[in-house]
Amino acid sequence: MKKYVLAAAVSLATMAPVAQADTLLGLYVGAEGWQAEPEGSFGSKGNAQQDFSFEDETLTSYYVALEHPVPLIPNVKLRYTEMDVTGDTTLVDGFEFQDINFGAGTQLYTETDLTHIDYVLYYEIFDNDTLSIDLGLSAKQFDGDFYITDTNSDTMVRTDFSGFVPLAYGRAQVGLPFTGLSVFAEGSMFALDDSSVHDYQVGVEWEVIDNMAVDVAVRAGYRSMLIELDDIDDINTDIDVSGPFAGLQVHF
Repeated sequence: MKKYVLAAAVSLATMAPVAQADTLLGLYVGAEGWQAEPEGSFGSKGNAQQDFSFEDETLTSYYVALEHPVPLIPNVKLRYTEMDVTGDTTLVDGFEFQDINFGAGTQLYTETDLTHIDYVLYYEIFDNDTLSIDLGLSAKQFDGDFYITDTNSDTMVRTDFSGFVPLAYGRAQVGLPFTGLSVFAEGSMFALDDSSVHDYQVGVEWEVIDNMAVDVAVRAGYRSMLIELDDIDDINTDIDVSGPFAGLQVHF
């Protein structure tokens, strides 16, 4: 999967127009808190998925991006997103997960970890104080696990989950002159057969410090992530995590 993403990025570099990039090296570092409301289901390969009632969680996300003026070589962004959620359900029908059978009426508790890293390669198609547009490719690397236990017995099952999902990436930001405010939208998307993943956020950014040494901005908005995977590492998922977020970004 890594080879696929890198090959696609090189192909994009040969076709894309030269970006109107910053003339100086730029480093962006950010952190966000996300008030997420998870919902959905998951299951193992070849078996029906089970809906769980997930608890609302305050999740965190961190990112760093490096931009440069070198033509054809993409800019790089890495984003870490915590996605460790808990939930429960009372089974109406039986549920089989990783060859373990839970009967109807069983009360189940789950800890579901879909924490991941986004690797993004992108080009600044347009870049000035009023409008900026980025396009590129990304890959989500999942490295988590699914834990299920019968709350009335010692029966439990835990399975690791890992894999890469390639996505198309885009970002746009429009500045409001003389205010320090701007609005932005950023997202990535993938759809193939029965798998579909999207991860987008829209919001407002307010630049509270703006000088030659450093820029500091407060950001707030709404983030939505759908993880609908079909047989990725023998796991099927249909999980939606959405909610408001707020954070801080520093630009050196």
